[in-house]
Amino acid sequence: MSKLYFTYSAMNAGKSAILLQAAHNYRECGMDVMLWTSVHHAKHADAESGEIESRIGLKAPAHLFRPETDLFEAILRRKAEGQLDAVFVDEAQFLSRGHVWQLSRVGDELGVPVLCYGLRTDFQGRLFEGSAELLAIADDLREARTICHCGRKATMNLRHDASGEAVTEGAQVGVAKSDYDSLCRKHWRERVERHQADRA
Repeated sequence: MSKLYFTYSAMNAGKSAILLQAAHNYRECGMDVMLWTSVHHAKHADAESGEIESRIGLKAPAHLFRPETDLFEAILRRKAEGQLDAVFVDEAQFLSRGHVWQLSRVGDELGVPVLCYGLRTDFQGRLFEGSAELLAIADDLREARTICHCGRKATMNLRHDASGEAVTEGAQVGVAKSDYDSLCRKHWRERVERHQADRA
């Protein structure tokens, strides 16, 4: 049985670069892969396709998943057209619970491994819907690591404003990646508590 994999981390851990390298390795071995990313990262909301791009400049075209996308059916149609050896999903935190179960069926029923990459938690320290479901049902969990400025493992994503002050409220989605810092839990908590004290 092919597996459903979830590689998670804080921001700046190189998840997209890892995904693109793995997809490249499959192709180097003569295998065919299908890449997906969230419509949240499309240049236009009505775009037909998108792009997975890493911070170090690696990039590749990808299909876009939206709330209404049936990933199982889309992958089934692609598999019917010819060889398909793996499916890669970037920004997996934006998957819905339904999407995650659709991807589990790709492994269970189609025999195609699905490798998902995404954030575990948002800027408030809460699990994203897609990440929560992947943590619950994925066959294989892997952590990609990055470090806080103190040298400890970064596990938290701090959103900040233009002046560098912590932001603790607002929409879960829709802010540029440059507006985030990856921190260990201790330094994330200190920045958040300082912001809350300043507002009191």
